[in-house]
Amino acid sequence: MNERFVTMEAKRLALNGSELTVGSIAPDFTLLDTSLKFVSLKDFGTSNKLISVVPSLDTGVCSKQTRHFNEQAGALENVKVITISVDLPFAQDRWCGSEGLDNVITLSDHYDVSFGRDYGTLIGELRLLARAVFVLNSNNKITYVEYVPELTDHPDYDQALAALNKL
Repeated sequence: MNERFVTMEAKRLALNGSELTVGSIAPDFTLLDTSLKFVSLKDFGTSNKLISVVPSLDTGVCSKQTRHFNEQAGALENVKVITISVDLPFAQDRWCGSEGLDNVITLSDHYDVSFGRDYGTLIGELRLLARAVFVLNSNNKITYVEYVPELTDHPDYDQALAALNKL
């Protein structure tokens, strides 16, 4: 496995797990929702999916990313927008409430960070997830991937949404 890194204001941080690529099938996951129920990728059925991975909802870029994808992609037919972080489910629920968003799907990888390892987004030394975007078709085939190299940067919203609109 090749070493992979992201930066946070120029500090290099190693990523754990392998990089996923377009054309592969997305690994299943088991994460906690805000009601402390375990949820898996299979629970989203045959919907197309935009998985938005953020370090923490309580930061400006992560908050904006979550809001933007939910506003832009949430209105599309047969699309589920899923935001994943290692924030505790209680914090995710509080964030949604404080932002006035009641239809946002937030899932927590806090329990065992297995999503981070399986999707190649785990920053082991911080126990956070690197910013990334995955677009999956109805069969969970990956049609778009972006690993954002600098944690404080935004993803390419236009490219991700274009990939989703092609499905």
